[in-house]
Amino acid sequence: MVKVYTSSVLAAPADQVWRVVRDFNGLPDWHPAIADSRIESGLPADRVGCVRNFNLKDGGNIREQLLSLSDYDMTCSYSILVSPMGVENYVATLKLTPVTDGNRTFAEWSAEFDCEPGRERELAELVGNGVFQGGFDALKQRFGG
Repeated sequence: MVKVYTSSVLAAPADQVWRVVRDFNGLPDWHPAIADSRIESGLPADRVGCVRNFNLKDGGNIREQLLSLSDYDMTCSYSILVSPMGVENYVATLKLTPVTDGNRTFAEWSAEFDCEPGRERELAELVGNGVFQGGFDALKQRFGG
């Protein structure tokens, strides 16, 4: 099992950042790698169990299912159902925590998954730096800092 953990500090209040990232269908609004997204079966984007189907700007297609969403804890978890990355049993969690010193946000994004032997380092790098840090960098640009 591969484990990936990425964290960052964003120069905005946690509730403000949460309003952006809690939208399970909102990736194209803030993540630079996402071209478009839709929630299948017309379900609300905050209903646990809904499936987002999105296209990457490089042409790949990914389907993910929302496993949990907590406005109180500012956290959500999801699994990958279909992906060109070659991962299995992929579960990720995005969590925000208020930083009271300066009214900032501590953001954590983690994942665990299985993959073909020999691809662990490559996929950990892709997920940690490409997906997670790429998202955090875009959020930093959006909120300043």
